[in-house]
Amino acid sequence: MTAYFEDIAVGEELVLGSHTFHADEIIAFASKYDPQPFHLSEEAAAKSQFGRLCASGWHTAAVFMRLSVDTNKAQKEAALQRGEPIAAGGPSPGFEDLKWLRPVYAGDTITYKRVISEKIESRSRPRWGIVRSENHGFNQNGEPVFFFRSAVFVERKPAKSA
Repeated sequence: MTAYFEDIAVGEELVLGSHTFHADEIIAFASKYDPQPFHLSEEAAAKSQFGRLCASGWHTAAVFMRLSVDTNKAQKEAALQRGEPIAAGGPSPGFEDLKWLRPVYAGDTITYKRVISEKIESRSRPRWGIVRSENHGFNQNGEPVFFFRSAVFVERKPAKSA
């Protein structure tokens, strides 16, 4: 996020982008990070409850993160080119309710979006606010496949001198 806490609106939606999960990429990710049979080969997946090769849920989460970082970077660069001030982004105090709602199969294209759900003024860190979001992934058929709630510290506007 490049906007200051005060400039962010609850309900604001941002599409982060889309990604198509190809078989070779699914297998490479799983080989390195989640080597379960149904992520490693079409043959093993065919014998599983999934019936065919599907991406690791952690792979879908990693792609979300990549698209989120890329979107934030592009927004920051665009704001700088317009001469706008950039709010500092802080760390995330965590996430909750991570859900893999449907398998992401080889060939599926997932579109990710973030929806601002809440803003909280930080009492312990007055320079910061906390922005909560609901994060979604939908496949090419519009079916939800991925969800989690997140929070991030966002800088507040500097106080104006009297």
